Amino acid sequence: MPQYYAQNPTIFTPRMSLIASITNAVNAVVTTTATHGLISGTIVRLVVPPEFGMQQINNQVSTIVVLTTTSFQTGINSTAYDPYVVPTPSVQFAACGQVIPVAEQNAMLTAAVQNILPYTAS
Repeated sequence: MPQYYAQNPTIFTPRMSLIASITNAVNAVVTTTATHGLISGTIVRLVVPPEFGMQQINNQVSTIVVLTTTSFQTGINSTAYDPYVVPTPSVQFAACGQVIPVAEQNAMLTAAVQNILPYTAS
């Protein structure tokens, strides 16, 4: 069985969240297992291990609209995708589906709180 590891980059705030469910809808709705801390306009990548189904959405990137503290809407049409199913018995943390924030819309720049690039005066 392949190994899957949580991707938790330290340069982005908020950090990655675990996925509890993803709907099959024109604009897929993702529900996380805990408060995600995201804001509307954040661009996220969805990582889904094969055991959870919905491989068509794996590694897709989308701008989101936050619905609640644990759910958000994507711009991904998942109506024809396989269902997202949490296997039973529950798998360990490292194999869960993940939401990874990767960017935000340029007009916002509200979550960009840390610059890790070194500054060199010319």
